[in-house]
Amino acid sequence: MAAITAPARATEDTAKRVGGGRWTAYWLLAPGALWLLLFFVVPFYSLVSASLFDPNGSVLTGYDVTYHVGNFGTAVKNYYPELLRSLWYAGLATLVCLVIGYVLAYAIAFKAGRWRNLLLVLVIAPFFTSFLLRTLSWKLILSDHGFIVDLFQKVHILGSDGRLLNTWFAVVSGIVYNFLPFMVLPLYASLEKIDGRLIEAAGDLYASPFTAFFKVTWPLSLPGVVAGTLLTFIPAAGDFINAQLLGGPGQRMVGNVIQSLFTSTQDYAAAGALSVILMALIVGLVLVYIRKVGTEELV
Repeated sequence: MAAITAPARATEDTAKRVGGGRWTAYWLLAPGALWLLLFFVVPFYSLVSASLFDPNGSVLTGYDVTYHVGNFGTAVKNYYPELLRSLWYAGLATLVCLVIGYVLAYAIAFKAGRWRNLLLVLVIAPFFTSFLLRTLSWKLILSDHGFIVDLFQKVHILGSDGRLLNTWFAVVSGIVYNFLPFMVLPLYASLEKIDGRLIEAAGDLYASPFTAFFKVTWPLSLPGVVAGTLLTFIPAAGDFINAQLLGGPGQRMVGNVIQSLFTSTQDYAAAGALSVILMALIVGLVLVYIRKVGTEELV
């Protein structure tokens, strides 16, 4: 009888331990869930509520949530140039980051040798200074009397009175510089995991280096490509520092408009509606992008 009941008791004890472990997992998740609740769900609810404010309200008279969905149409009508410009600048900067970042990540992963760690440190070194200081440095580099403008004028890329500041080139250059590490690091992580023997096998099968790259290296690095482009595009679309410091009125992005509406004009209804529209656009673009270009790990 003891031989029969012992396994049953062991099974019961195991079930109790599993049940206790299940509750332990929930308790371990509680701090993270509380953090998301306080710093994501509550602010998001506040933002959506602001987007539905009565547009006739003000800071002095107060705002009422009247579910005025017309705020979204008004925001698009008034600020669609800034919305499109933000998506265009972010997309262009992401493409430039992908080209530069892929070459850099490929060189670090396959060609750097003992210099690999040093190069990785140099990639993330800009993060040791503030975002604002890094952008201000580009304002000095691209200044009207800087060496880049002088060089461009000498080779007749720019006219004698040409300039780079307050142009789309300056804004996109600042975005590329500030967000390039977000592209390089995921790409390096994917490229570094590729087994070099697969590339050698492609060569043994008479594949040219060009063919081997697009048949072997590029498909295996797609998780890094997708992650890097998302990490670059999403924050770039909402950026306002680069446009404010390196651009002019003609280069205003939607982030500049939202900041102005919240802090200067205090039009919370328009600012909230524009913020929700930007979030919806980014989420929609990201979902389409992942479905079309993404890999099984990310879908």
